Amino acid sequence: DTKVSVKKLIVGTFDLHRKMKNYLSLVKFSHTIFAMPFALIGFFLAVQFTSAVFEWHLLLKVVLCMVFARNAAMAFNRFIDRNIDQKNPRTAIREIPAGIIKANAALWFVILNSIAFVVTTYFINPLCLALSPVALAVVLGYSITKRFTALCHLILGLGLSLAPIGAYLAVTGEFHIVPLL
Repeated sequence: DTKVSVKKLIVGTFDLHRKMKNYLSLVKFSHTIFAMPFALIGFFLAVQFTSAVFEWHLLLKVVLCMVFARNAAMAFNRFIDRNIDQKNPRTAIREIPAGIIKANAALWFVILNSIAFVVTTYFINPLCLALSPVALAVVLGYSITKRFTALCHLILGLGLSLAPIGAYLAVTGEFHIVPLL
């Protein structure tokens, strides 16, 4: 009985590890690390040039917001493009077209990350919470705009530019020209 329980635990652990690896690949989590400096710049600008005090828990919330928003955006992009990706030999091996992750599971991943983003902003400040739907609309909107305009990359750039602005707002709770520059 104990051997069976241990075996189930080990198999379950490997299965969980495999699923996590698949979702991290779906959203290209390694690219999140390269996008993180945008948020960190806004955070540290606010700490350096205002009377705000550095707080580890706030930095963690900013990092979580960045991860949740980017996860939602990347998974939504993969979800929206799944039929196109299936027809392209280069992208047919991606998680959704290859059947590694079901389309509905990817959509739930988008929804859960979006909710986690909004909830995290609630714990930051009222301004970040109020602006969270706007941020989500922009970062999710890129995947839709690329279907009808060549200017979609302006939306993508706007989404990236929201990271330092959002981090600055997280620290100060008010708008300022500094993160825009």
